[in-house]
Amino acid sequence: YWIEQFARVPVEIDIASELRYREAPLPEDGLAVFVSQSGETADTLATLRYCKAGGQRIASIVNVRTSTIARESHAALPTLAGPEIGVASTKAFTCQLSVLACLALALGRARGTISESKEQEMVKALMEVPRHISSIIRNEQQFVTIAQELSKARDVLYLGRGTSYAIALEGALKLKEISYIHAEGYAAGELKHGPIALIDENVPVIVVAPEDALFEKTVSNMQEVAARGGKIILISNASADKVSCGLAAHIEMPASPSFTTPLLYAVPTQLLAYHTAVVMGTDVDQPRNLAKSVTVE
Repeated sequence: YWIEQFARVPVEIDIASELRYREAPLPEDGLAVFVSQSGETADTLATLRYCKAGGQRIASIVNVRTSTIARESHAALPTLAGPEIGVASTKAFTCQLSVLACLALALGRARGTISESKEQEMVKALMEVPRHISSIIRNEQQFVTIAQELSKARDVLYLGRGTSYAIALEGALKLKEISYIHAEGYAAGELKHGPIALIDENVPVIVVAPEDALFEKTVSNMQEVAARGGKIILISNASADKVSCGLAAHIEMPASPSFTTPLLYAVPTQLLAYHTAVVMGTDVDQPRNLAKSVTVE
């Protein structure tokens, strides 16, 4: 019922811990959507209560149905990821993307911005994701080989444009969390505004670049990295000859609609982090200094 009710509410993205300090008022009769694996994250829960007190309807995307965030929401959308043992959530991240995709489709139909046939097409694309992920995992040896080289690095850069920028951030986060290698994700268009100064022959650069409308621009970034001796690891469904520069490695991805690209491209970034951590002998499930549920602000 709330899909219909909030189909025309403007969409904004805020960091939960900062939302309470915005000067702008909350939208009247708005919907606030919260994402949390554990459903107990302190700053997210505090912001939920702030929004609820401000008259917002609350929807939560959580993995634990009995969690505090789920109980205090008007609607809880479970990710159904199963028990998440590792501190660095991987399958929970992918499942959260899936639920958000389903929510976007439902809102699109309620708003009339997509047709029924388009919805069916996009649902079919989502149903193909497990098959594509299986094909990626079957080539696991290539991740082991790349990880052996990554384990020698002190710094790793991740680049991506559009939705791939978010996946670059995810890849960098996972690598630093479980291998303890310094890693940062950057929007590829910002390369010349600072990160390019860090590139030399000792810095691997992992580029998340599906062959889409932004691909050619990302190729120009890769060429600049190559000109400075950077070791490029390309994650793409495009063939290597379309890059026109040397690659240290190429993780070939299956062709897929742009709607499901983030779901698929998150997997190889996570696998690279996992195998690098294994090579380095760190505790993949229980990284140092990290807690599974952050219960203080």
